[in-house]
Amino acid sequence: MLNISENSINAFVELSDYKSFGLLKKSKIKKLSLVLFLFLMLAVIIGLFLPWTQNIQAKGKVTTLLPSQRPQAIQSVISGRLEDWFVQEGDFVSAGDTIIHLSEVKSEYFDPDLIARTNEQVEAKSQSIGSYDAKVKALENQYKALEQSLKLKMEQTRNKIQQGRNKISADSIDLIAIKLNLEIAENQFDRTKQLFDKGLKSLSEFQEKEMKLQQTRAKVNVQENKLLNQRNMLTNSIIDLGAIENEYADKLSKSQSDQQSALSAKLETMAATSKLQNQLSNYNERQQFYYITAPQSGYVTKAVKKGLGEIVKEGTDIVTIMPDVYDLAVEMYLLPQDLPLIRLGDRVRLRFDGWPAIVISGWPEASTGIFSGNIVAIDRFISQNGYYRIMISPDNEEKKWPEILRVGTGANSFILLNDVPIWYEIWRQLNGFPADYYKTGEEKREDVKRKAPAKSIK
Repeated sequence: MLNISENSINAFVELSDYKSFGLLKKSKIKKLSLVLFLFLMLAVIIGLFLPWTQNIQAKGKVTTLLPSQRPQAIQSVISGRLEDWFVQEGDFVSAGDTIIHLSEVKSEYFDPDLIARTNEQVEAKSQSIGSYDAKVKALENQYKALEQSLKLKMEQTRNKIQQGRNKISADSIDLIAIKLNLEIAENQFDRTKQLFDKGLKSLSEFQEKEMKLQQTRAKVNVQENKLLNQRNMLTNSIIDLGAIENEYADKLSKSQSDQQSALSAKLETMAATSKLQNQLSNYNERQQFYYITAPQSGYVTKAVKKGLGEIVKEGTDIVTIMPDVYDLAVEMYLLPQDLPLIRLGDRVRLRFDGWPAIVISGWPEASTGIFSGNIVAIDRFISQNGYYRIMISPDNEEKKWPEILRVGTGANSFILLNDVPIWYEIWRQLNGFPADYYKTGEEKREDVKRKAPAKSIK
């Protein structure tokens, strides 16, 4: 029926009451749903073949690349009483600036003239060394004199022995001569007696020959005694030679013993002097530790010891300094199962806490507010938390890290791996397979060994 009248009947007719109109309406909805379903299926199929970048996600924090650039606590080398602070938290200090002043707390260092008194002891011990040197020199001269005296005594005794042997030789010859005279006198006496018995010689001649015989016998006895005395004197001289050797051997040994004792005392004095010098050096060095200075330039960030009068033990933290110049890096911790997938030099995408970012892990080029870095270090041993630590340095060729970024800021990393289709990544995730590891040809990455720069030691 044509709708040519200006009066509409739509307000009086319900189309839903008529079955034909309902069938026409359902037919249009099914066609639209089918078209939409086919379009969505086509989009999904096409999307499954889009590239997806595999990645490993990890959490960490910002740190420094060099250990010397990280926040460091300053300790006291000695125990002391905190007397004065020269800085406050937030101050900038240069290397060598004084931070605090300590006073002594150990009784053995209370003496204000400790260094002067120790120096006097060192000088006294040094003079004792000179005295021992003179004593050793005197004992050496005494030893030489004893050696010379022994040599002279031995020579004198040997000469005496030689003289005794010469006298014995002369006396032996004289004894032989006297014995010959005795034989002659006995022959003369026998002949004179025979002649006297015959009346050819007078009594006076006979008595004269008898007296001469007695004299000659007496001379023989005297000469024999003299020879015996010379032999005894020679024996005594030989005995004296041995006695002299023993006597001077004892004297030389005693002199040498005194010399060694003096040398030993000298060495002990030298050791005591060296010990005192060591103590003196320690006292001088200890006084330098009463003022604790900054080892490098930086900012005072935290004071552990606060009140004046507190006792500070050696080795305890007093204040923390953050160096003013540092090279930032990110410290990340990976699961052991992800460690074989990374190499030195791999690219990493980073998101820092406090910097807004939109991250699409599989399409890093579509992410915004993220920064780039490269892996520069991988630990060779597992950490106490059960993860492996890696270090990431900035990649300034793409985008510089924020200048106001501070050490300790949290960070999330996305270590980029292979580019694979989305359908492959879904299949891998559903099956719990790890990311692709084995590479062939030119795509295989090589380990890079980093070597610390050599520093000359002067």
